[in-house]
Amino acid sequence: MSEPKNIALLTKDLAVGYVKEKRPHTLFDSLNLSLNTGELVCFMGSNGVGKTTLIRTLTGLQKPLAGKIETINNQPIALVLTDRINSAVMTVYDLVTYGRYPYLNWSVSLTDRDHEIIEQAIKQVHIQSIADKKLFELSDGQLQMAMIAKALAQDTPILFLDEPTAHLDLNNRVEIMNILRSLCRTAQKTILVATHELDLALQTADCIWLATADRKIISGIPEDLVLDGTFDNVFQFKGFDLKTGKMSHEAFRNVSICLAGSGHPFLWTKNALERCGYFISPIAELKLEIAEEEAKPVWLLTSKTGTNKFYKIEELLNALRF
Repeated sequence: MSEPKNIALLTKDLAVGYVKEKRPHTLFDSLNLSLNTGELVCFMGSNGVGKTTLIRTLTGLQKPLAGKIETINNQPIALVLTDRINSAVMTVYDLVTYGRYPYLNWSVSLTDRDHEIIEQAIKQVHIQSIADKKLFELSDGQLQMAMIAKALAQDTPILFLDEPTAHLDLNNRVEIMNILRSLCRTAQKTILVATHELDLALQTADCIWLATADRKIISGIPEDLVLDGTFDNVFQFKGFDLKTGKMSHEAFRNVSICLAGSGHPFLWTKNALERCGYFISPIAELKLEIAEEEAKPVWLLTSKTGTNKFYKIEELLNALRF
């Protein structure tokens, strides 16, 4: 039996879009969606489908064309956009303090409590070591972390981020998604992330909002959306099998290999063989066994002429080609 959900935000028959020359242009229509407390939701869809417009509407920066948006108990929302910062000479700490400005009185002076929240936000995204650095000294990944800390300093239960991992390397993309997931678990934040990072979304999101071509949004857990073909229908993958997480390869060498083994060596060996045009078959006469020698994998290739041993996949591939 599933646990009951605490809804943080919901929409009722929401229509999202913009008005141009006094005519409404609808991007999404009749949306009835919900965000649950303590969950990470990834919002995905094709380029230009309207992800940013929906986020701006949900946060109140843009009026809906129709329908309602409700946050339970009028909970405030913090928003992280990808806009560049002009005041690059300020420090990371200075930037994060701006998250407290909505709470300051006319004197615009930070209290001890404000400083506690700022330092906690910096600690939550693991950027204590760069707190005194100027923004122009930061990498793109560090700057994005600082922007997330600024949003956390607003101390809101709901946090929206628009493409927070855009233009970042793999390590930074993974770190940001892991931090966001951790915030949902440890601080009971409700987080919505608009992203193109399909691989990371599938591994970190509790729920996915998937924008369709008919101006709707399908909501579900990642695994169900993969298995029922929803992702395939929306993205129309070309040469990529989402169920296996692999690209499709043509067995152009007309050579079949019976592969035996387990674990990571098996998976990467299979990947290498298929990438290089070999067909994996359990009844092939050419047999390849992955064994272990001194806690390291070795590859035993058996043909009609005998068995040869290889200590690297590259050596194995070279032997197969010649």
